[in-house]
Amino acid sequence: METNTFKREEIKRHAIDWLKETKAQAADGHDYDFSNVEDVFNDIFNTGYYIIGTYQAKQWLGDMAFDVIGAVKDYEEFNFGETTTDLSDPELVVNMYVYFVGQEIIEEAMLEADVLNVEGSA
Repeated sequence: METNTFKREEIKRHAIDWLKETKAQAADGHDYDFSNVEDVFNDIFNTGYYIIGTYQAKQWLGDMAFDVIGAVKDYEEFNFGETTTDLSDPELVVNMYVYFVGQEIIEEAMLEADVLNVEGSA
């Protein structure tokens, strides 16, 4: 199994659920600007943890733990020139993995949640 496909649909579903909930709140008068994809991504994937707790993170990783650790290491070395995540901390590994998979799926999730038009603006 290719690592970046690991739990990809779950992560996308998380984003879609967040987007739909936020869209519903916006319809009820709580303003939210969906026009900046980077800001939306940040709100979903960078303002809090996807998984909280070492036990929950280990359960989430299951038998893919070493594959996900490798993916996080590769991602960080490619993007930052070094690995900054403590790879011995399952919670940090999960949340970094979800972060970069989130980057890959955000526009697709926004389209599915009907908050992004085909041209790329909300």
